[in-house]
Amino acid sequence: MLSEQEIIRRESLEEIKKLGINPYPAAEYPILNKTTEILNEFKDGGNNEKLQNISIAGRIMSKRIMGNASFCDLQDNYGKIQIYVKRDEICPDEDKTMYNTVFKKLLDIGDIIGIKGYAFKTQMGEISIHVTNYTILSKSLCPLPIVKEKDGIIYDAFTDPEQRYRNRSMDLIVNPHVKEAFIKRTQLTNSMRNFLNTKGYLEVETPILQPVYGGAAARPFKTHHNTLNQDLYLRIANELYLKRLIVGGFDGVYEFSKDFRNEGMDRFHNPEFTQMELYVAYKDYNWMMNLVEEMVEKIAIDTNGTTILKVGNNEVNFKRPWKRFTMFEVIQHFTGIDISKMDETQLFETAKKLKVEVNDTMGKGKLIDEIFGECCEAKLIQPTFITDYPVEMSPLAKKHRSEIGLVERFEAICNGKEICNAYSELNDPIDQRQRFEEQLKLAKRGDTEAMILDEDFLYAIELGMPPTAGLGIGIDRLSMIMTNSTSIQDVLFFPQMKIEKKAVLPDETIFSNNGIPEDWAKLMIKAGFNSMEQLKEMSIGKLHATLCGQNKKFKLGLQNPTVGELTEWVK
Repeated sequence: MLSEQEIIRRESLEEIKKLGINPYPAAEYPILNKTTEILNEFKDGGNNEKLQNISIAGRIMSKRIMGNASFCDLQDNYGKIQIYVKRDEICPDEDKTMYNTVFKKLLDIGDIIGIKGYAFKTQMGEISIHVTNYTILSKSLCPLPIVKEKDGIIYDAFTDPEQRYRNRSMDLIVNPHVKEAFIKRTQLTNSMRNFLNTKGYLEVETPILQPVYGGAAARPFKTHHNTLNQDLYLRIANELYLKRLIVGGFDGVYEFSKDFRNEGMDRFHNPEFTQMELYVAYKDYNWMMNLVEEMVEKIAIDTNGTTILKVGNNEVNFKRPWKRFTMFEVIQHFTGIDISKMDETQLFETAKKLKVEVNDTMGKGKLIDEIFGECCEAKLIQPTFITDYPVEMSPLAKKHRSEIGLVERFEAICNGKEICNAYSELNDPIDQRQRFEEQLKLAKRGDTEAMILDEDFLYAIELGMPPTAGLGIGIDRLSMIMTNSTSIQDVLFFPQMKIEKKAVLPDETIFSNNGIPEDWAKLMIKAGFNSMEQLKEMSIGKLHATLCGQNKKFKLGLQNPTVGELTEWVK
């Protein structure tokens, strides 16, 4: 069911077409200027020749009709500028239709127009464009939320997060500052890509649909390929494929990958997310820590011009070097408990004493991870490396060269959240098979995130994989930090949302089945009535006035019913 505003806009669209104007022209419109460029370059009365021959396009964001002249705010990709439209300027001949009818009556807020003119300064001192010609480029059929500002205070802003995420197009139109976070996100990935390319690493692509999911501990999304008649999985990581390329002889490969995990959703998690994974032969996790410090420091400078960023209520400094703790050291630092020698039973009891939520399906690695996540992670504000994880937590990492029971792994934590994960990669195929088999045992105990055994990957490393350092860095999480965003939805153009339940609209048969003429039944729906009971609750006189008023408002030209006829309809 269309709203009153939507109906009026469609009627305006038809009127524009009747005037022989195409409201959606195909021809290229020449863009010679930007709003910000005009505002920044206007000097000495706007004598700059470029500003005397302006050609620009944008969306009408406000209209102020003042008789034979009007002011509008025009918004393009770069900003907003006032335009001045004078009737006799755009309609120099006798025919004033383009101003009196089209501009004043048929154009709405949200319509996209192209204008030509010159820059000038109004008596109030505002830099504006004096329009000499305009072209309709796109008629908007949906009204925009009208944001009002008075004395520096904004009213009726489009701020509801759920509606903003559901209708990102509207969000970007009426909240243009939202673009800044997405521009910075692109600057972030460009900075990272340039950094890695300069190092000589090759950007590659690997499959999204995989017959066996792996490379992380997560639940996958499952689908079915009809031609092959086999189940496939959306990748949870691209690690195992990138390692096969290292086996094949590439010294360094990376990929910006869309990964998918069938898990919970909150302000830090989206089921579809982006990460960059990097694998470099003949390196280890100590070398990778240094690379991460160098790369993220550079990204901070490239996106914000400084290494010191405001993140929520915290000030975070990405300048090297970052702090480093082992997993056991950081748990002891924040809890006062040394868990390094504990077995599974002792860890379970310790977790319960620390009020960490655990269950019987959790093995040793999962218990340690839960203790760390509950007691330590949120307290790590400055960029910090957590190193040397227990072997049970890391099925794909190489055993520590000097500490029994540990692996050569690190995570970088910043502002209380993990931003990257890295290993000295496991390249011993016998050890790797045993680790996969241990994961299968955990799966039998009910761990839905346990890894499965990948024979193709095992065959690849049996060919011989060189010592390798691997890294996965979350682009969404890092973007949140670099843009000071509180939710992952603020750095994703189109975050996953639950399907919105829309009210089922009534149709005119509710009334026509009760003997009301079809045209009037349709009008009753337009007028907001959705049941016969509503009609009966209203006095006949008021109902008669309402329906006759709606007939006139919508210009339907129907013969108004008499009070007697209306009484019969309601009966």
